[in-house]
Amino acid sequence: MHECSRAGCRAEATTTITWRNPKIHDESRKKVWIACDAHNTFLIEFLTSRGFPVEVTPFIPEETA
Repeated sequence: MHECSRAGCRAEATTTITWRNPKIHDESRKKVWIACDAHNTFLIEFLTSRGFPVEVTPFIPEETA
């Protein structure tokens, strides 16, 4: 199971949030958080309120062999 990135949350992730801090990273450096349905809006608002560029996509776990 892939757990939400929100502190203390153990719910299954459904959203991928890719972001970066433009004050300290160039466009090649991106961070990824995954979020459950209950926390995706909170995490997105947390990042955008700080002026960070954010890209939101559905979370699709990579299959392991």
